[in-house]
Amino acid sequence: MSADDVIAAVFGRSADGHLAARVEDIAFIAIPVKDGFKIATGWRLTRPIDQWTAADAFGASAIVADEGGFRAHVEENAEHRRQLRTLGRREVRQRLSTPWGMAQSSEIYADGVVFHSTAGHGGIKLDRARNAAMPVVLRVAGGWYEEDCEWAKVAVGFPDLFTDYERRHADRTLRDYYPECWEAVHGRALEPGESFANDRRLFREAHAQDWVVISAITSKERPGFVDCVATLGGDGTSSSRRRFLVPDTEYRAGPHGFVMDERRHQAWDGPIASAA
Repeated sequence: MSADDVIAAVFGRSADGHLAARVEDIAFIAIPVKDGFKIATGWRLTRPIDQWTAADAFGASAIVADEGGFRAHVEENAEHRRQLRTLGRREVRQRLSTPWGMAQSSEIYADGVVFHSTAGHGGIKLDRARNAAMPVVLRVAGGWYEEDCEWAKVAVGFPDLFTDYERRHADRTLRDYYPECWEAVHGRALEPGESFANDRRLFREAHAQDWVVISAITSKERPGFVDCVATLGGDGTSSSRRRFLVPDTEYRAGPHGFVMDERRHQAWDGPIASAA
């Protein structure tokens, strides 16, 4: 029996009428939300799909626009798992000190490429030869690549050791958090809208002399307004701060911050708002 026969997405409807699917021991349930469907996830649900309910889920993996997006997400997960099987990664127990604590489990991707998990964090360790083979622009001194973002550098440096899904995720991570690395690898500049970190830099350059919100809370003293604290350029370390009132129908934090319009937004020196 081939891996494709074993690892397949099975679709159905849950007991509460939601589109649902199973891929090996992972359950997916499409929960309607304002902008489409939240893909809720569960683990090791042994009952048939038509006996599941939304209460069986304990996490969420994505938001999709429609049922087609849900099916595509599930099929992508199935393909990812098929490819993982062909990669042949091996779990081992290694008593090893890492930058994040003692390793509790480890997974060998290939000779010299090992992912270590600790109680609180983890990452990939490249041995000296593997790290020397990394493109200079991606290389981390010492060979430790943490799991949140730096792992993407390893996936770009050694793409054959990762699945298609992981490579797509790595490219997105590199663009968002290491735009200079992405540009060096691909030989072109990123356009606005292609990178979170790059867009944040452009935003800060454009608004270096504007008052940008660093904290906000609904005003109790002035109902219908948001009590905002702002600094020039949104610099959270600046001691020069001002407070403003912004209509709650207008205030949206946005990905990089809310910019004050001093012609319209009222300066405010009333009682300091409390979260209580």
